[in-house]
Amino acid sequence: MAGDRSDEAAVFGGREVVPFPMARRLSTIRICAADLEDLHGDDAVKYWRRECRKLADELLALGCSEEDMREQVMAFQAEVQAELWQRHQSRASTGAVSQ
Repeated sequence: MAGDRSDEAAVFGGREVVPFPMARRLSTIRICAADLEDLHGDDAVKYWRRECRKLADELLALGCSEEDMREQVMAFQAEVQAELWQRHQSRASTGAVSQ
């Protein structure tokens, strides 16, 4: 049967497929980056941990392995950091950020 999960596992080297990779959830990435821009210190750390834990729990509930969940959350974290950097660079180029 074409939709058999064992066929998919064979095609992808035995690994499960994550239908919507965390690093491609642009709206979630942008929301987190915008929220983090407004938070500092302990508030930012608490927010960041809460969001990452929420994403990890979602992946685990979907059946991802611990290893795949970690990879997905790390990729998401990298994308949020890149978005923060891009926002900073954009403001700096328009003179909105003091040097």
